[in-house]
Amino acid sequence: MRRTGVVVSFHSNMVTVEDEKTGERLLCKLRGKFRLQNLKIYVGDRVEYTPDGTGSGVIENVFHRKNLLDKPHVANVDQVILVVTVKMPETPTYIIDKFLVLAEKNSLDTIIVINKMDLYDSEDLKKVEELYKVYSILYPIVKTSARTGLGIDELKGYLKGKISTMAGLSGVGKSSLLNAINPGLKLRVSDVSQKLKRGRHTTTSAQLLKFDFGGYVVDTPGFANLEISDIPANELKYYFKEFESRQCFFSDCNHVDEPGCGVKEAMETGEIARSRYENYVKMFYEILGRGKK
Repeated sequence: MRRTGVVVSFHSNMVTVEDEKTGERLLCKLRGKFRLQNLKIYVGDRVEYTPDGTGSGVIENVFHRKNLLDKPHVANVDQVILVVTVKMPETPTYIIDKFLVLAEKNSLDTIIVINKMDLYDSEDLKKVEELYKVYSILYPIVKTSARTGLGIDELKGYLKGKISTMAGLSGVGKSSLLNAINPGLKLRVSDVSQKLKRGRHTTTSAQLLKFDFGGYVVDTPGFANLEISDIPANELKYYFKEFESRQCFFSDCNHVDEPGCGVKEAMETGEIARSRYENYVKMFYEILGRGKK
């Protein structure tokens, strides 16, 4: 009898599937048609499989995906948890905004987590408040500390019952946060290199982890660079949500050097954060393949 489940991890040419009804995990191989028809399966896919009675099974079909995140390749994601820090390492706003652009492009909700709050001095806390001022009007923000437990219950509320993907630069504490949220996950944690001020990756491939309180999370390797070159420059503006309501003289305004631009006016009056606008312009020229002159 065929059953349904969710792909939670890969093992070369086999996948681990968690049965949707029983929660049992089985190692499943793919039917030959997947290779012959070049059909791909990703973590997060809902699949139909046939158990063989020995704890293994065969994947028969893949159900329609509601989305597919490119980096990493994860299907059927509900939201992104973007973990940032203001030191060790400091997450540049350009990296934050690049990630947010990709999340918007994939129509994914994003929760921004400012982590390691227990480590910050007064100057660091000023940076935290600046981030909060810029982004809290656009996205939910949770301030956390895996060490003290600050914000952990609040973050659980966002994670419960959903498939989330964890993202952020290496070293920001994604694995430590997940261990604090659900100690049963027992993720390996790497220390931050004092010399490089960067963390070593604590996971090597995407995997779907199940929370005891309900829901899944994909813990992926930290990233340093985000590719946006496949986004047409004239579409980038649609992924900055605060630009949407601004009225420009030209209907096809790209908000860069056109006269009568409502976005630039809003930036000058403080309605749009200058850092967000400057990062937008930087991305615009990056997509065009040249730096701003």
